[in-house]
Amino acid sequence: EPANDQKQDHYQVLGLSHLRYKATSEQIKIAHRKKVLKHHPDKKAGISNSTNDDAFFKCIQKAFDVLTHSEKRRQFDSVDPYYLALEEDTPTASDFKGKDKDHDFFFKAMGPVFEREARFSKRTPVPMLGAYGDSKETVEAFYDFWYNFDSWRSFEYLDKEVNEGSDSRDDKRYTEKKNKSERARRKKEDTVRLRSLVDLTLGLDPRIKRIKQEEKEAREAKKKNKAGNTPAELKAKAEEEKQRAEEEAKRKEEEEKVARAEAKKAKAAAANAAKKARRAQRAAEAS
Repeated sequence: EPANDQKQDHYQVLGLSHLRYKATSEQIKIAHRKKVLKHHPDKKAGISNSTNDDAFFKCIQKAFDVLTHSEKRRQFDSVDPYYLALEEDTPTASDFKGKDKDHDFFFKAMGPVFEREARFSKRTPVPMLGAYGDSKETVEAFYDFWYNFDSWRSFEYLDKEVNEGSDSRDDKRYTEKKNKSERARRKKEDTVRLRSLVDLTLGLDPRIKRIKQEEKEAREAKKKNKAGNTPAELKAKAEEEKQRAEEEAKRKEEEEKVARAEAKKAKAAAANAAKKARRAQRAAEAS
């Protein structure tokens, strides 16, 4: 009903439910052209209820007007009824009870949620949930981005219009003030909703448990290596000790070699002295 176009699903009217915010300008124009050719009142004259045909044609035109206007389309995309329904059906903590070890379930359940939310980001690229084997740096970057999410989502599309026929400036000011207040309230609620979603995801993320376990094992391994040496450090230390032992053995060998030479020299000197003593004794006896 065109009189209640605020609740109208413009993508559905143009047959673009399968694309929605991903629909290009060209796809919107083509879809509109097809609908006009099929539902234009002039083509329906005398065939069916012309009143209903006129009403549906107005819905088609309204959808086209909104979806071809960048600002209006963004406002509609912010409150797209299809995605609002999905937001109401977002997984909760109870959905994960008894599935702590089912890593696939976590990523299948939460992955699409962040893919949908990503469309509101002012910053790109937007990191997705990822996979179980992601590094600590990747996981931290994901949560850092989403805890500081900068959203363009707005709620002007849900503004209430000033009562028709009212010329009162007071009525207009009151309605505008009320709309502004409602926009701010919805924006705040949406920020809290997204924050709660990220909190929930962080609390359930199996990668956090895996990373903590890996860090614990690394600390324990470090304690076992008394000096806290890594495998590379242990290897270097072993090589250093081997080299030191070789040098010590070489030094001892040199000392022993010198000692043997000194002993040999002393032995030769002693033998020579004994020989001289015997000669002297024989000479004395002969005289």
